[in-house]
Amino acid sequence: PPPPPAANPSSARAAAAAALGRVARLTALCRALRRSEAQGDEPGWARAREEAEEALRELRDVVRPLREPGYREALRRKAERARKRRLRLQRRKLEARAAKEEGAARAAEREAKIDQWRAKCIQEVEEKNRERELKAAADSVLSEVRKKQADTKRMVDVLRGLEKLRKLRKEAAARKGVCPPPSADEAFEKQVESLKTLLKTRTELYEAEERALRVMLEGEQEEERKREMEKKQKKEREKLLQQKLEMESKLFGDPAEFPLAHLLQTFRDYYLQAEHSVAALIQIRHEWDQYLVPADHPEGSCIPPGWVLPSAPTNDTWATAVR
Repeated sequence: PPPPPAANPSSARAAAAAALGRVARLTALCRALRRSEAQGDEPGWARAREEAEEALRELRDVVRPLREPGYREALRRKAERARKRRLRLQRRKLEARAAKEEGAARAAEREAKIDQWRAKCIQEVEEKNRERELKAAADSVLSEVRKKQADTKRMVDVLRGLEKLRKLRKEAAARKGVCPPPSADEAFEKQVESLKTLLKTRTELYEAEERALRVMLEGEQEEERKREMEKKQKKEREKLLQQKLEMESKLFGDPAEFPLAHLLQTFRDYYLQAEHSVAALIQIRHEWDQYLVPADHPEGSCIPPGWVLPSAPTNDTWATAVR
């Protein structure tokens, strides 16, 4: 028979509560009937009997819908649907919470990577600024030293010119019959030697400063070349590591996409045993050396330096199987 229209959990709960109330009242009336019968109170017994019959009729009216054919089955189906709906809502809630937490974790990881990249960029800019400032300061000091060297050289040229001019004037005076006293020559020579000594000392000092600055600049340039070389080597290592990961992903599968990657650990250990055992390396090389042939041999080729990657699919069916 078709299920009754009132077969729902709320009406069933209300009917059950009403039935329990009627049962409690009927139980109390039965006790009253037994007391009246024991005391011989016929009017009280008759009144209690009428009330008990009325309560029994009400109880039957209340439980009649619960005893209709198909009511319990319909109620069970609705309760099962409600339970499944609650479970589905709970599962969706848990999935939404997990997705939210995963999104927050990804956002935090992305923010951390951005902060790391920003800090790296700031550090690189600061290093370049420091190097530029240091180089500018060194160039400035070097230009000052060169200016001082130029001034010293100019003073040496002036001193030589003075010596030449005095010699010419002395010769002109000698042709006229005028000869300066020997004390004047000694005083001039002494003063010239003193100035030459002073200029020589300054020249040596400026040359030492220039050499020191050049050594410092060469050291900075060497450090810069070393840093550039380290950056280049780091990029090369990262590139080689990425290529190695791609090769291993093609050969053994991607661990992130293949949940049973741990089952391939035995095969991975077998193919990589030469990296961890010298005896295994010697055994593998011995097996490979059995097939060595010259490079120009018509029936052989040299051993590949790395992994032999699978070729690309030649048709759609193969490509589907690979995917």
